[in-house]
Amino acid sequence: MASQIFVPIAATFLFYLLLWASRILYHNLTSPLRHVDGPKNPSLLYGNFKDMGEDPNLTTKWRNEFGANFRFRGLFSTSELHTSDLKAVNHIVARADIYRKPPSIRASLRLLLGKSILSEELEEHKRHRRIMNPAFGVAQIRVVTEIFVEKAVQLRDIWARQVAQKNGAGRVEVLSWLRHLTLDIIGEAGFNYQFDALDSDRQPNELDAVFAELFHSPHASRYNRFRFALGMVPLLRLVPVPGRNLIRAARDKMYAIGGQIVLKSKADLKASEGEKDLVGRRDLLSVLLRANLSANIPETQRLSDIEVISQIPTFFFAGHETTSSAAAWALHALSVNTAAQTKLRAELMTMSTDNPTMDELNSLPYLEHVVRETMRVHAPVVFTQRMAVEDDILPLSKPYMDKDGKSHDSLTIPKGQIIHIPILAINTDREIWGQDATEFKPERWEKIPQSVSDIPGVWANLFTFFAGPHNCIGFRFSLVEMKALIFTLIRAFEFEQAVPNGGIGPVTAGFQQKPSVLGEGKGSGLPLIVKPCNMEL
Repeated sequence: MASQIFVPIAATFLFYLLLWASRILYHNLTSPLRHVDGPKNPSLLYGNFKDMGEDPNLTTKWRNEFGANFRFRGLFSTSELHTSDLKAVNHIVARADIYRKPPSIRASLRLLLGKSILSEELEEHKRHRRIMNPAFGVAQIRVVTEIFVEKAVQLRDIWARQVAQKNGAGRVEVLSWLRHLTLDIIGEAGFNYQFDALDSDRQPNELDAVFAELFHSPHASRYNRFRFALGMVPLLRLVPVPGRNLIRAARDKMYAIGGQIVLKSKADLKASEGEKDLVGRRDLLSVLLRANLSANIPETQRLSDIEVISQIPTFFFAGHETTSSAAAWALHALSVNTAAQTKLRAELMTMSTDNPTMDELNSLPYLEHVVRETMRVHAPVVFTQRMAVEDDILPLSKPYMDKDGKSHDSLTIPKGQIIHIPILAINTDREIWGQDATEFKPERWEKIPQSVSDIPGVWANLFTFFAGPHNCIGFRFSLVEMKALIFTLIRAFEFEQAVPNGGIGPVTAGFQQKPSVLGEGKGSGLPLIVKPCNMEL
């Protein structure tokens, strides 16, 4: 009886996979890009995807070998075109109608986050963004800066107590603490919700624990591969692949919290008999709800309750994970470049307050340079992908020589072609930034090369927050939050390396890179020696 049920299911599953594989094979054999050189394919199942997850510097090595344009294989040996040619990248960004997020990426994002601004395209994306824009404007970031500073001071005091118990200098695992900090910040500044992740007397936060396992554990890369696979082959969702239950647990937890938050916020709005009483609220969700109820927004353009709730997991994910990683990279870079740390501290000490405003933080030039350099050298998101939804010609700034020795000043892009856009590689390209492009040098921002003006972006001639209609909507939030953290922590402490020079390196989980102790497994983490700062105001 069991065999009568199992055999047809197995046969259907096998047929589906063979059909999927045959389509990929046909595309690879007939593609006009088949003569573009690139690394060998080590696995029909994983392609180069697994190796790229294990070595964050692999695409840089390939770029040094094959140039700005090359092909590699993604999951199931799908063909991906890597390009860091700025003329090509500007064309892709400008033609968002042609180059869209691949369906597999959108499906993967929806598995974790639901239908949100990150997973939508074209008019749907515009609709989501139109409602959300007021929540991320300069005026609103100015209001929530107070929360950034409050939470940074709370972490400062926790570390001060810990260090005092260790005779004035202690080894601190800073990344995990920064993750607690940014979770508390996004909770309060985003939704007026108290996670209390920094409160040691509370039970460990369930959502934070799930995120830690998904994105920071030694299994993070494997979970990520399977999440992408689930997005590419929906039938695999019937199979108990590694990490599936964690993804479901993370999403269920985020949606449960999100539903509670939206119900409470709407009840507060209703109780106030209008929008006016929410004006003083400093969380982003209140601003979003107020914009969504505006009389200037047609009913058809408003977000539904489930769409509003879906933005909350996106805020969790983007506002929690990326900023904590960026802040950790900043502290690591300053622990290596102690001259920069000393210079930064001297500037920060010129301010006579522990509670700076957004404008005061933005008035500090060397702090701005440190943040820019961190976001350049250690961009939290290392790459993104786009897929051509129709045939196109990709212009190149420099002729490309294919493996047959023919020169091309453009590339023919077939419909369905996936393009790998390396954010970090563009930010650290020696042809753009000079021979010291991979080094952390805040002083370079005193006079940057003219060539950086060709980099598309929304901030500081960097590709970190992408560009075009899909640029990061929360970039101002992230930058001011990061400045508040660095301001508070560098004024209070001196940071030194806790492992030998070169012992900290990146580990990737999907699109993101995080600091890790090399040789201690694949999980992320950043131990530093923390000492009280003896300088006085």
